[in-house]
Amino acid sequence: MNGFKKRRGLKRYYKNLASKIDDWSGLNFTDQKFTWFDLWHTHFDWFGYGNHSFDKRKPHLDKLFRHFELLKQKASELKTDYQIWATILDNDSASDALYLHTPNPNRDNFPWALNKLKSENTLTNQKLIKYLDKLVGFEKLYGEADEAFCIVYKKDVGLTNWL
Repeated sequence: MNGFKKRRGLKRYYKNLASKIDDWSGLNFTDQKFTWFDLWHTHFDWFGYGNHSFDKRKPHLDKLFRHFELLKQKASELKTDYQIWATILDNDSASDALYLHTPNPNRDNFPWALNKLKSENTLTNQKLIKYLDKLVGFEKLYGEADEAFCIVYKKDVGLTNWL
């Protein structure tokens, strides 16, 4: 056995992944006194299913980018500067995440900036590279930490001063 326990209900899990929209009613976009996000983020592959094959990762990425558009619409209600981006790791699907960040009372960390990002691709996962290359309207910057990663954002959405 390869260490991957077959789970019941995966067919329904992937069907819901493709069609279900997450409820973000708990996020405040209107009350200006409490409308701030300190590196708020969400993951779409909590169980790391996409680490086993790209066929299992792709639906999670598809949902992440569908929700990027939904978050973009919600963030347009904000009366403050904001940043929205996705961080995609080379081989760790569970760590792929969608972020929203604003000025906040916790720390003076806005705008968020990452050092040593570059436009040259650092990823090695060929199927992921092909997937990201097909994204329309998104900008990509690459970096290295524990593994190669990609920051994906849109120029016309919030602040985009990554370099």
